[in-house]
Amino acid sequence: QVQLVESGGGLVQAGGSLRLSCAASGITFSTYTMAWFRQTPGTERVFVTAIIWTGAITHYADSVKGRFTVSRDNVKNTVYLQMSSLEPEDTAVYFCAAAMFGGGGSGRQMYDFWGQGTQVTVSS
Repeated sequence: QVQLVESGGGLVQAGGSLRLSCAASGITFSTYTMAWFRQTPGTERVFVTAIIWTGAITHYADSVKGRFTVSRDNVKNTVYLQMSSLEPEDTAVYFCAAAMFGGGGSGRQMYDFWGQGTQVTVSS
């Protein structure tokens, strides 16, 4: 079955960095656009970034542009989220998601598979 397993979350001070990973199995990874979303308690899951299946195009939410970088390794079947200059407002559970030949859009409904999430906490 399809599994997306996130890792790399944790507690970091404001201004620090973290790198999240999402390892995929059960899919032909090179045909899937991969995305990261995040969610805080009582709010909707919101789009952070996406990298299309070729790796040639990326999209970012305005709130993370210039601070976060998404990348993928189609040999390791893994997508990464490098987060820098972290702010307390970045505190959330981060989820990876996959969409076959997806366009990298921000709508949750565009994505077929989801991971279980990893907590990122940024202290001030």
